[in-house]
Amino acid sequence: MILEWKEAAIKELAKLEKNIASRIYKKISNLAQNFNQINIKRLQNSDLFRLRIGDFRVLFEIKNDLITILKISHRKNIYKR
Repeated sequence: MILEWKEAAIKELAKLEKNIASRIYKKISNLAQNFNQINIKRLQNSDLFRLRIGDFRVLFEIKNDLITILKISHRKNIYKR
């Protein structure tokens, strides 16, 4: 699987504390390598998926062999439209 990052996701990751950002980055990198072994869920009524990392969530979409990281945020803010 190939990872693609949206500019908004990169900015959100850069705003976080270094230890949290590092943990999230490692988990996302692991997602691309071990896709079938990671606990992900599809969002209801959506084509998006979510990855849990502590209190943070990563929203992404999958098309063919491309994983596009769309948004990274705290769990209380991530699902607000």
